[in-house]
Amino acid sequence: MTYSLLKSTAVAALTLGMASAGHAATVYIPDGSADQVIVVDSTTGKVIRRIKGLEAVHGLAGSPGSRYLVAGSYADVTPDEADEAPKPDSVSEDEHAEHHAAPAKGAMPSDQGISILTVLDAGTGEIVRRLEVPGAVHHVAVSRDGGMAAATHPAGDGISLIDLDAMEYKGFVATGPLPNYAVFSKDGTNLYVSNTGNGTISDVDVDRGIVARNIVAGEAPEHVLLTEDGSTLYAADADAGVVHEISLPGGEVARSFDIGGALHGFDLSDDGSTLFVSSLGAEKLIAVDLASGEMRGNDLSPAPYHLTTIVGTNTLFVSSQSEPKVWIVDQATLSATNEIPVGDVGHQMVVMP
Repeated sequence: MTYSLLKSTAVAALTLGMASAGHAATVYIPDGSADQVIVVDSTTGKVIRRIKGLEAVHGLAGSPGSRYLVAGSYADVTPDEADEAPKPDSVSEDEHAEHHAAPAKGAMPSDQGISILTVLDAGTGEIVRRLEVPGAVHHVAVSRDGGMAAATHPAGDGISLIDLDAMEYKGFVATGPLPNYAVFSKDGTNLYVSNTGNGTISDVDVDRGIVARNIVAGEAPEHVLLTEDGSTLYAADADAGVVHEISLPGGEVARSFDIGGALHGFDLSDDGSTLFVSSLGAEKLIAVDLASGEMRGNDLSPAPYHLTTIVGTNTLFVSSQSEPKVWIVDQATLSATNEIPVGDVGHQMVVMP
């Protein structure tokens, strides 16, 4: 692996000025065992508010086509604890009971635990619905039109599908060992799920609730992302330190980028020309020019973890796995320009316009 280390403070200052001129968006940071989602203004990095009462929140997803955010808990609960989930302050007990929805009998595997998936109003942070799902939720996905959500259950070897229009649990799909991350196709008809335990990505037919095929993707794929046009899927083969570029709809690995170190988060630049990757093992951020395949990098420590491109600002938000903070990082220099304190660890961050 060859990449250049960038440390130009002049370029950093220029890019930070460009970020300030960008349009404002809202960034939602799930804060793990702090049991909250932190809401941040993308241009200032200032905390706007905190959404409390979301136990062990790790997975979080939304889309521009939806008014909702979907938050997953990485903790199992008993049926009694599920019934006693705290109600929003603004609703009555009867409304809370109606909005705390258990799946229809037989919809969930009978041999799994229970966890809570919480649907939030993205504008207000109010809890709209709490849904029981079969076991701890790792990551969450929402379709581009906002009509469907999915949650991965590593301990259950499958995923849950949620109909957000009807606010109903649609069903469970067995995908493979240790399902980790999921992303919907551009039209929402398919869901790509990484199975870390057997080196595959399951292509799920959403309407039929079945695995249509499995795509081989290295040794242990974790995070996945899809290009804006839906033609290319990227998979982080985390322990191998490699990112695979998969052509769709065929499912062939077109290229592999040897990043080095154990990988975690990654995302694309606004124009889709650059792939940003956090190397947790090497404690670096890497930027891959997708036209040439050339890489550049910079040190970021300790333990760069989840990574999200903040659209229109020329910045990235990158959490640390070992310290309670999220860095604001300049895309040109890959250097941190500011920090946002968190209570625990920032996980699957979401940017909403």
